[in-house]
Amino acid sequence: MPETKRVIALGFFDGVHLGHGALMRKTKQRAEERGFTPAVLTFDTHPDTLVKGVEVPLINSPEGRAEIIRRVYGIDSIIFIHFNRAVMQMPWQDFMSSLVGELHAAHVVAGYDFSCGWRGEGKALRIAAWCSAHGLGCDIIDAVKLDGEAVSSTRIRKCITAGDMEEANRLLGHPHCLVDTVHYGFQLGGKLGTPTINMRFAEGVLVPRHGVYAAKVFLDNGEEHMAVTNVGVRPTVSGGDRVSVESYILGFSGDLYDHTVRVEFHHFLRDERKFSNVEALREQILRDAETNREYFEAE
Repeated sequence: MPETKRVIALGFFDGVHLGHGALMRKTKQRAEERGFTPAVLTFDTHPDTLVKGVEVPLINSPEGRAEIIRRVYGIDSIIFIHFNRAVMQMPWQDFMSSLVGELHAAHVVAGYDFSCGWRGEGKALRIAAWCSAHGLGCDIIDAVKLDGEAVSSTRIRKCITAGDMEEANRLLGHPHCLVDTVHYGFQLGGKLGTPTINMRFAEGVLVPRHGVYAAKVFLDNGEEHMAVTNVGVRPTVSGGDRVSVESYILGFSGDLYDHTVRVEFHHFLRDERKFSNVEALREQILRDAETNREYFEAE
């Protein structure tokens, strides 16, 4: 039985922002027009890590990226390539040929600034010309701009680092989120009457500004809840420097250990700080919960 042909979006897609969304929508459109399968090809690590020797903090883990692509844009076929020296040094024409021979590409969609192959020589216009010569369809997507400036992962990283979630979410086109399995913590929250779920950012993923956020938590059974989420090192009860993500879910009781949960960050409430005792911490969490309710009611 012949393999189903694919329309493939090419890129790294860190954060899956509005610019990336333009590629995803075009990919789905072309796939529907031609009866092909929409797909996304991306890399497990940022190419700049190897090409430039620069560690780029990621907006999402690879798993987080895939989750957003499926949930927000409805594309289930996501292909991860391990970006290693062989991929970096591959002639761009060979890269394009592999899309056809191995992944059954019949049409590709790329951003104006996409490049592939050795020294990035496979730039967007060259890719378009190659596709035309080899019988493939091709769309090159222009920059998506907000406030006269191109939407970019770099721009969004600055917002997340500053705790400006409203602006980050505007550029992303969806709330910035963390998807993770709930881990066992110190269980102090339960003793204080404010039980929390504990999660962690994967290694290499950008940690937002430390502090308390108005958030929403989505459970694996589909339930949605408001939450007060603390990102930081828990200075009142811990002397360490390991960053944790703790969410007090408003109006929820139950065991979520080992469940996969999505936390969406909506608004920075306050900086993380050390309290004189755990009772003072408890009182502040309850005040944060009320501020949280007010924020979402106003929204």
